[in-house]
Amino acid sequence: MTDLLVVDDLHAAVEGTEILKGINLTVAPGETHAIMGPNGSGKSTLANVLLGHPGYLVTSGTVTYKGEDITKLTPEKRGQAGMFLGFQYPQEIPGVSVVNFLRTALSNRTGTDLTVLELRLKVMDALKDLEMDPAFADRYLNEGFSGGERKRNEILQMAVLEPDLAILDETDSGLDIDALKIVAQGVDRLRNDERGIVIITHYQRMLDYITPDIVHVMLDGRIIETGGAELADAIEKSGYDQYRSEAAAT
Repeated sequence: MTDLLVVDDLHAAVEGTEILKGINLTVAPGETHAIMGPNGSGKSTLANVLLGHPGYLVTSGTVTYKGEDITKLTPEKRGQAGMFLGFQYPQEIPGVSVVNFLRTALSNRTGTDLTVLELRLKVMDALKDLEMDPAFADRYLNEGFSGGERKRNEILQMAVLEPDLAILDETDSGLDIDALKIVAQGVDRLRNDERGIVIITHYQRMLDYITPDIVHVMLDGRIIETGGAELADAIEKSGYDQYRSEAAAT
């Protein structure tokens, strides 16, 4: 079976400053990976580069998705191919309702136009799973949303769009414990044997509800340690200090 995502010696820069310094990462279908690291380690840069953000320059290395080199592919083409990014700071789009946004996004993603009723039923099922008021579907996208609502809306989009590879950039940031549990359980329900999920986070707390198959520690633009779910537990107990000394030595 072809790996879903293969990142090979990826280097990337922002405004002339190198942020990613040789990332290697392989995600197989059905796997859930967690990438952990402190602020400034390059985690969000990696998420943006994987989805083709034009503000980041890939200086060397490749990103291969479903066996195809997508290093130079536009974000739109990556989305159409089944890649999804859950944003750390979702933006407001006044005047565009959640359900209309999802209808347009799903049409672009799959080429299939659901009827208003078909889409609304699909959205209502996802809202129920996320313990969200059905009226949420008709609110303007992220306008006046609380932090928890914005993050649950990201998972709602993931549920409706059904991506093959989901990159979740610090979905747990700014959430209280109740909202965190709901969001994490929503992500966990979307795991299956075909979908790859990459969870980018500072803390172990989201992983209390989602047990990853593989955990990576990222520091100074590199993945310096890889292990199982027990690695997240070790970070929770001891922090990143031991890895900082290892990173400095390389």
